[in-house]
Amino acid sequence: LLQSGQHTWLAGLRTLLLNVSSAVTHDVLIAFSPTAGPSRLNTTEEGQTGKIHLPREIFQSLSSQTVHVVVTVLNIQQLGMFKEVNQTGQVLDNTVVGITVGERSISGLQEPVQLTFAHRQLPQGVTPQCVFWDPSKGLAGGWHSSGCVTQPGDKGTVCSCDHLTFFTLLLNPALDGSTAKALVAVATAGCGVAMAFSIFTIAFCIFIRCRFRFEETVHINLGLHVNLVGSLFLLNLAFLLNSGLSGRTHPRTCRVLGGLTHYCLLCCFTWTALEGCQLYLLFVKVLGIYIHHYLAKLCLVGWGLPVLVVGVAGVIGSYGEYIIQSTDHQVIARLCWITSKHLLVHYITNCGYFALIFLFNMAVFGVVIQKSCSLQDTGAVQGYRKPWKVALVAAGLFCLLGATWALAFLTYGISSTPVLYLFTILNSLQGIFIFIWLVVLYYPKTKETTGSLSYIIRHDKTTTASQ
Repeated sequence: LLQSGQHTWLAGLRTLLLNVSSAVTHDVLIAFSPTAGPSRLNTTEEGQTGKIHLPREIFQSLSSQTVHVVVTVLNIQQLGMFKEVNQTGQVLDNTVVGITVGERSISGLQEPVQLTFAHRQLPQGVTPQCVFWDPSKGLAGGWHSSGCVTQPGDKGTVCSCDHLTFFTLLLNPALDGSTAKALVAVATAGCGVAMAFSIFTIAFCIFIRCRFRFEETVHINLGLHVNLVGSLFLLNLAFLLNSGLSGRTHPRTCRVLGGLTHYCLLCCFTWTALEGCQLYLLFVKVLGIYIHHYLAKLCLVGWGLPVLVVGVAGVIGSYGEYIIQSTDHQVIARLCWITSKHLLVHYITNCGYFALIFLFNMAVFGVVIQKSCSLQDTGAVQGYRKPWKVALVAAGLFCLLGATWALAFLTYGISSTPVLYLFTILNSLQGIFIFIWLVVLYYPKTKETTGSLSYIIRHDKTTTASQ
């Protein structure tokens, strides 16, 4: 602490205390650095330290004659503070600057507080973002950018914020402009192809269901596949509308489009989970369970549950314009999606929801593969003894259960660029994979009909019943 001109230094914590008259008619300038802490601007070397500009509006709004201005510079690596759960960005120089004036909270300033974080040229693959610590974010607090504007520069980044609290400059991983534009082009082209094959898949399922006679289990499976592919079609359509209309729409229209895109994504995840539940009932609960209007009830869950989630998210104002920037701060895309202020909604409803579905579906996938391999070893399923057909069935189930979406969890940082390409391509081609898989699996071919998935299920039921 700095009191009466005497310094008392604590490891990782340096504080400057100033007494400023509330009737001050000029702005207050303070300098800070990670090594020397805060001090008056005229005692530092120009260009090597950060600067704090406090507007006189702050002091004129205070009633007392003299107020205390406390500026604190913290090394969070030494202190072990300000650690956000699942933080992807890096704090510049591990430095956090806290500012307090008087004894009350100050926010909503017309003339913002300006903090200039001095730094050399930033490394490739990162984007600076001015943030402050929000104790109410998540379970233990986190960084938030609401009310702060970032102005990057060659020798420093200026943060203009309308309140006082603890600030820092967060270096977020980002893509370069050419890579990001290439990914957007691949995703756009892939969505168009996926929509075409989604239509082919729905037409094929309706055709074989009307043309050939199958048992009730296969009819239910085909109905499930149609709904899953239908949700994929709507998701791709929503993405194309989003990328084409966002940035040129009214804010209210953008909120509606963001909610629609979120709804289609949740429908896709939910139908993926229902596919896993159906496989669980067929391969684990092999004795069969009759449920009245089973497919209609599945439709109620698959299309109705996301309505509740999107409705709650819409009430709290989660949707709006979401901007994707490159490392050179160029705007790559403007999407109508969940805004940056409500990323917790994204983490819970998208990341958390899919993580639970993925764990369950991969467990079901393991059971299905194990039972299929055991039946092949006994020679029960003749049609699936060809290695290419076994691999095709496994790959089809893998896509059907939404495993390609799991690649999204690996797309953090610039080193994950190949994973981003793989994620974009595989999810764009998911409709093609499912179409080929359904044609090979379900289309009757004389004696090879016994090689279908339904025969495996029937044989497994018979074996379990006899045991």
